Parts: sequence; C-alpha cells; structure tokens
Amino acid sequence: MLKLDNLIVNLKTKGKRFKMSRIFLFGNCGYSIHKSARINLNNGHIAINRFITKKDPFIGNIEMYHNSEINVQNTFFIHSGCDVMVFNNAKLNLGSGYINRYSKIRCYSSITIGENVAISENFSIWDSDAHAILGKEHLSTQPIIIGNNVWIGTNVTILKGVTIGDGAIIAAGSVVTKNIPAHTLATGIPAKVIKENVEWK
Repeated sequence: MLKLDNLIVNLKTKGKRFKMSRIFLFGNCGYSIHKSARINLNNGHIAINRFITKKDPFIGNIEMYHNSEINVQNTFFIHSGCDVMVFNNAKLNLGSGYINRYSKIRCYSSITIGENVAISENFSIWDSDAHAILGKEHLSTQPIIIGNNVWIGTNVTILKGVTIGDGAIIAAGSVVTKNIPAHTLATGIPAKVIKENVEWK
C-alpha cells in the first residue's frame, strides 16, 4: 500500500501499466513500500520503469522504507530497469526531466534533482558509503544536490556530499566525488572541470 498525502492506494502492476493520481508504474515493476512512506506529487507526476518506444523486458524496482518520502515538483520519468531505494526517514526530491534505463538510486538521507535534468543510461547515485571504514572518522552519509538544466552522460556515478551547479555537463563514465560549479564541463575519475561557461540544449 502507498500513502499519497491523505490517500491510500493499492499498487498492482502484473505486467501492465498502473495509473493512479498521476503515479505510473510500467511493465514488470516490483515494489515494497512501507505504510508510513509518502509520495508527494505537488503539481507533477512520476512515471517509474517507463519504456521509450516499445515495452522493455527489464524489471524495475522501487523500495520505500519507514517515513521515507519522494517529492515530485513537476513531471519526472525514470525509465526501464530502474532500481530505486529510499531508506528510513530519507527524502528523494525530483524536479522535472528524466533518468534513462538501468539507473540505480540509493537515498539514505537526501537527494535533490532539479528542473529540466537529462540523465543517461547506467546512472548511479549514492548519498552514503553504506559501510563504515574501521579506524576512520567520517560522515558516512551526506546530501546530494543536482541543479537545474544539468546533463549527465552514460555510466556516471555520483557519490555523497556532491553539489552539481545549474547548467553543468558531466561526461560519460565519470565518477563525481567533489562539487561541480555551474555551467562547466566535468569528466574523469574523479571528475574534474575541463571547460567553463558551457551551454547545452
């Protein structure tokens, strides 16, 4: 069962598209949603495990744990083969745009994705290390913020504590471990800025 503001919704997919109050689950999409979890749609809608041109065989998954939230401001698409996990008391904030196929989202505390964001295939985003390194003091979980009008290429990984500024471009195959300023092009492992004052459309 999914709690949507004050509405309780039963989710049923079984290979077909599920539609209820602007929430769409496509194809073979599994789910495990705690009774205290919330999806707040505001003015938008969200489509999960969406396929682009024809039905994909790839299994999607969404898991929401105790007191977790997904907040959707406008229209956001997460395409087929997605694996979304929002853990206890965590918040996943989505503006508008899309994440392409085979994406992996691990939200332990707070992930914010802005407006008009284009994210390519095989994208991973983690706001936590998930494990602690013995003998080392560090914050295992830190928020991630992706600004507006950001373009992220295929096979990109974004790690905890990162802010990506408005209009930035992250090249394919990059691993982002540090902040990326607005309107810059970054690439590499770890990702570094190689060009400034960039624009894309």
